[in-house]
Amino acid sequence: MKLIIPLAGYGNRLRPHTYTKPKPLLSVAGKPILKHILDGLRRIKFSEVIFITGPMRSKIEEFVEQNYSFKTRYINQEVMNGNASAIYLARNFIREDVLILYADTLFDIDFRQFKKFSKNKDLDGIIWVKEVQNYERFGIVVTDNNSIVTKMVEKPKEPISNLANIGMYYIKDYWSMFKSIEYLFENNIKIGNEYYFADALSLMVKAGKKFIALGVNEWLDCGTFETLLDTNKKLLERNSKIYSKTKNSVIIKPVFIEKNVFIENSIIGPYVSVASGSVLKNSIVSNSIIDENARLISVNIKDSTIGHDSVMNGGFKKINFGASSQLHENYEE
Repeated sequence: MKLIIPLAGYGNRLRPHTYTKPKPLLSVAGKPILKHILDGLRRIKFSEVIFITGPMRSKIEEFVEQNYSFKTRYINQEVMNGNASAIYLARNFIREDVLILYADTLFDIDFRQFKKFSKNKDLDGIIWVKEVQNYERFGIVVTDNNSIVTKMVEKPKEPISNLANIGMYYIKDYWSMFKSIEYLFENNIKIGNEYYFADALSLMVKAGKKFIALGVNEWLDCGTFETLLDTNKKLLERNSKIYSKTKNSVIIKPVFIEKNVFIENSIIGPYVSVASGSVLKNSIVSNSIIDENARLISVNIKDSTIGHDSVMNGGFKKINFGASSQLHENYEE
């Protein structure tokens, strides 16, 4: 089995942080989003992991090669015209079943279910889903009484189902998958300027391919500042760690404070992640993510994300502060 991870997008909703770092490498609860994903798949043996990359390919490649030893391949997506187009770029390297997932959500799947249904000869694949309230925001999966997919609809106007497609798929018939994507291209089936993989899957279902919809134990979004902080909060609730000593400070758990962090005369937490190399002095910080080598002096912030190598001196209650930025309030050198 091979694994395809499309991660070429610009991450516009997480600007300014994604000007200097690809979205999958943004940190949440002590480690990058991509590391959460890859670590969660360690129980599956892949013959190769294919990353569909964009302008920041070198940073993705450097991170993966430093942290993992599995066989990899990197393919650049030159034109950002949808996730179906991204997946299609891997067509010359797929000759076996394939797992596909997107790198902006975290999930918790039942691996026993996956093993059971991936070996079921009556099935052509698996589509993972999660029950949601606001069905109109998602690609929705309709199933019969046996959880077999009968229809897929992108952002329906009518409440035909509450099962959202989370962006994780197991496909046995790779040939039909790529032919369905080609059909999208040939018939210009897209939304806006993008070709969606869900539309290709919908064609496969209409052609008689049999997919089972499996629920996930957890589905955490990392696509916006609000959801990134919410995901950080939920992960910290079950994995609170402090690896640095503090001076004259109060730490309110849960938090994740990495090694080589200096904290003095401050109140940190709850729900704060602080990356290595950061300095926090005379500050109050809650429900925030602080990236590596940030320097916060005399600030009082919450619900905030602070980019790497940034300097803040004074002020503010909530801010999304980009990498290598500086802000000083009544500051004297």
